[in-house]
Amino acid sequence: MRAWIAAGWAMVVMTAASAQTAVQAAAEAPAAVTVAQAARTQRAAATPPRAAQPAPARATPAAVSAPAPSSALAPLPAAVEAEPPIRGYAVPIGGALKADNDEVWQRIVQLAGGKGARFVVFGTASEDPEASAKQVVDLLQRRGAVAEALPVAPKFLWVDLNKVVRDPALIAKVKAAKGIFFTGGVQERIVDVLQPGGQSTPMLEAIWDVYRKGGVVAGTSAGAAIMSTIMFRDAPSVMNVLKGRFADGKQVDRGLGFVGPHLFVDQHFLKRGRFGRMIPLMMAKGYKLGLGVDENTAAIIRGDEIEVIGDRGCLIVDLTEAGSDATLGAFNVQGARLSYLEHGDRYHMRARSTTPSAPKLRGEQHDAESPNFKPYYTEDVFHLDMLGDSTVSNAMSRLIDSVRKEVKGLAFDVLPRTNDPLAELGFLFRIYKGSDSLGWSTEEFGGEQFTVTNLYLDISPVRLPMPLYGGWSGPAKAAVPASAPAGVPPP
Repeated sequence: MRAWIAAGWAMVVMTAASAQTAVQAAAEAPAAVTVAQAARTQRAAATPPRAAQPAPARATPAAVSAPAPSSALAPLPAAVEAEPPIRGYAVPIGGALKADNDEVWQRIVQLAGGKGARFVVFGTASEDPEASAKQVVDLLQRRGAVAEALPVAPKFLWVDLNKVVRDPALIAKVKAAKGIFFTGGVQERIVDVLQPGGQSTPMLEAIWDVYRKGGVVAGTSAGAAIMSTIMFRDAPSVMNVLKGRFADGKQVDRGLGFVGPHLFVDQHFLKRGRFGRMIPLMMAKGYKLGLGVDENTAAIIRGDEIEVIGDRGCLIVDLTEAGSDATLGAFNVQGARLSYLEHGDRYHMRARSTTPSAPKLRGEQHDAESPNFKPYYTEDVFHLDMLGDSTVSNAMSRLIDSVRKEVKGLAFDVLPRTNDPLAELGFLFRIYKGSDSLGWSTEEFGGEQFTVTNLYLDISPVRLPMPLYGGWSGPAKAAVPASAPAGVPPP
């Protein structure tokens, strides 16, 4: 089996030592006791000790090692020391942001100073930059902002992009703004215009100046993808990424890095099952922390904290303790930590901890280690498409409120390409509880909302014979004895 899957994984590299050291150092910074830690401490003091329970199987350094790096992908560069502190807000929005999502639109304006705050809007990524930028300008102005679209887009064929990103008048408008907004579209257009060949332009420097001084840099869909130092350039399929079919300069490229070198951001996240492509890229580039923002949802990032607002949720992927078995010859991971956050929840990056929203804290806590745990779900579940719309978040919410210790599911190509040597390569996903797994839920807003922290994920390569199904010929029929009377059924 290993021989036929080795080719697909050969392109993926593992964690760069310099990036790992830098992230671990940041993770060791002191942090306040979290809500979850306080709850566990209080419970321990109030209840007698119980017999030790075996923890779910997790990867250990002795059993797991990283595959040897290849030349297909360059590792994440080490952090630049002594960078000036950034006072501003990065706001990646997961795409499909609705015009009536007042919470997100109003909050962006508020962060930039409230009524009268000046915004510049870049329709750079869009197929129709004029229409896209105009829509955002109108929506910001409805919330009290003073917004203006800038003519910086490859689709404006009459614009000399080399000159426009150096135009003193346009740069002055950027510097006078308190907010920057990037529309959706094709993220590579934004990077290629503002940072051609990896070289920053005067206009990009002006955007950074606004951001460092306390302004807002927001972007939806493609405008969120550029927030990382590394980004997916042309959004390859999740299964192709799991099979190792991505490379620098093609499917993967540099981003603009507004969220810093240690956080990876992806968009349309739960809707399109993109945690399946996030984890392979994070491992290839040495990222330890990933943020997946779903549609019609925003993450507000400032300093150490991430706040989730909007209609749906975000997934946090923590690979600090994760490992991989190089002998399998295909992508795999053991012990990835997952947390699911919704409206009002906050995540603290250094401490790797979550503070649920006030309504969740007033609601129900789900803790399998507590003697008062009364789970709702009892049946086992197996997902045939782990990359489906919101499957992973639904599986996590259900598992945290279940008597079960784990849930499993598959990801595979239902219609692989003809002569694809990796057609039968699929992946088994196992999400399971650890001793620190916790959840909270509330029904204050009509429907049930969940916060789930510290579930664990293993992904293993498996063989799925193709085709998966064939025609049904019916059950086998017993032969009728020759001596049987007419009309008498066989025994």
